[in-house]
Amino acid sequence: MTDMSPNSGPLSGVLIADFSRILAGPYATMLLADLGADVVKVEGPAGDDTRSWMPPVRDGVSTYYLAINRGKRSIALDLRDAADAGVARELARRADVLIENFKPGGLGKYGLDFEAVREGNPGIVYASISGFGSGAGRDVPGYDLMVQAISGLMSLTGDPDGPPYRAGISVFDVMAGNHAVIGILAALRHREATGQGQHVEVNLLSSALTGLVNHSSAYVAGGTVPYRMGNAHPSVFPYEPLPTADNDLIVAAGNDAQFVKLCQVLGIPEIAEDERFARNADRTANREELRPILVDRLKHRGAVEWFDLLVAAGVPCGPINTIDGGFAMAERFELDPVVTVGGIPTTRHPIRFSRTPVSYRLPPPELDEHGAEIRKWLEEDGG
Repeated sequence: MTDMSPNSGPLSGVLIADFSRILAGPYATMLLADLGADVVKVEGPAGDDTRSWMPPVRDGVSTYYLAINRGKRSIALDLRDAADAGVARELARRADVLIENFKPGGLGKYGLDFEAVREGNPGIVYASISGFGSGAGRDVPGYDLMVQAISGLMSLTGDPDGPPYRAGISVFDVMAGNHAVIGILAALRHREATGQGQHVEVNLLSSALTGLVNHSSAYVAGGTVPYRMGNAHPSVFPYEPLPTADNDLIVAAGNDAQFVKLCQVLGIPEIAEDERFARNADRTANREELRPILVDRLKHRGAVEWFDLLVAAGVPCGPINTIDGGFAMAERFELDPVVTVGGIPTTRHPIRFSRTPVSYRLPPPELDEHGAEIRKWLEEDGG
């Protein structure tokens, strides 16, 4: 493996040619960069689309772009230009990993498809992210909102009598990005053992269907098509927001022991012994009878006060925060959720290592910020 500069981290020495854009691919390569990989972000002359996705902004730069591009070097290449396409092919020849999310087969006309890259770089781990795979769905555009609709997620989100809703984030782009990281790391381990590279394919719809977990299993294993229940859970109660004296509180008593503790803290221990509510199946079946009993007790304190009391007793719960409250809670739990890279605040990498800590070496790059040094390096012999 080779790279352009000495890095630290478990992936130090891994060179990644990043031909992805928007969210799933850049999110994956940012996580890999945090782990020490040397990521070269290849952008078109106009840059990654997310550079223009604003507001909000920080110092005139899209915060969307800033969220997923730290730790990388940027080079702008027009693949329609023969010279630039040659630079891109040389980068691919030297890389350990190439990741792309073009339309399946879209890089073939530039000599940058898997087969072409593998000819000059047999050990390449070539990762492709698409919306619907490289088969019959190859021509369908792959946007997260489409996949939320097609997969069935939107049918599960919202009030039972209301319209379906999208999730508040591009959940399947993020999930596919994580799956791409898993696939790349597994393929690198295989190459380490055998010397063989391979093509790793991830698509948003497959990520969505596995990510629907129990709902997918309800259908494929149980023959049941689940539908939206608002914030309620089909198999557990209480496992939803309940009103308090001020704000709603998520109460997630996932087993009988936790329900007993909940009733003790609420001052109604006898309810846990009531045959209508003693077991989870009973509580789920009789949720409409149990809910007002719990609400009547919860109305005497605020959500944060109940949070402290219930968590101390071992009952899972949490206030429904806005984003600022979420970061404040992470600070309270000493998770240090914000790191500053080159003067830009960004969200901490989610994994911690005892021996090979994550490093934050570079802020999100300006377009073509490292173009000259990358071109010079690629012109050198040897690689």
